[in-house]
Amino acid sequence: MKKSTLIAATLLASVSAAQAADLFVNIHSGSAMAQGAGLVLAGQALEQKAHVRVLLCDAAADIAVAGKEMPALKPRNVTPQQMLQGLIKSGATVEVCALYLPNSGRQVADLIPGVTPAKPAEVAAHLLKPGVSTLAF
Repeated sequence: MKKSTLIAATLLASVSAAQAADLFVNIHSGSAMAQGAGLVLAGQALEQKAHVRVLLCDAAADIAVAGKEMPALKPRNVTPQQMLQGLIKSGATVEVCALYLPNSGRQVADLIPGVTPAKPAEVAAHLLKPGVSTLAF
C-alpha cells in the first residue's frame, strides 16, 4: 500500500507541475488596445494558473509610470495601467526593459509598485527554459 501511495503522490505532483505553464508577454506597442489585448490574455492565463511574466518595452513601458494618464478601454472601462495593477495583485511578474529607464529620463521611483527594471540575463534565461510560451504585442 505504501508503494502505491508514493506512486500516486508522484503522479499527482507531476500532473500539477505539468499544468503550471509559463507565459512570457512582451508588450512594446504604444497602442492602448494592443496593450490591453496583451494584458487581458495575461490575466486569463493567470486565472488558468499559469506563471505569467510581462516585459514592457518602448512606449508600452509608460503603462508602468505612476500617474500616467491613458484611455479607459471598453467593455470594462479600465485603463491599461489598471489592468497591469490587477495582474501584479494576481501574482504576475512585471518588468520594464533594461533600456527604458535610462532612455526615458525616468527613475525606478517613477514606476508603480510591483514593477521592476528587467535584468537581461535573467529574462534570457527565463525565455530559454523549456515550455515557456511567448506572446508579443
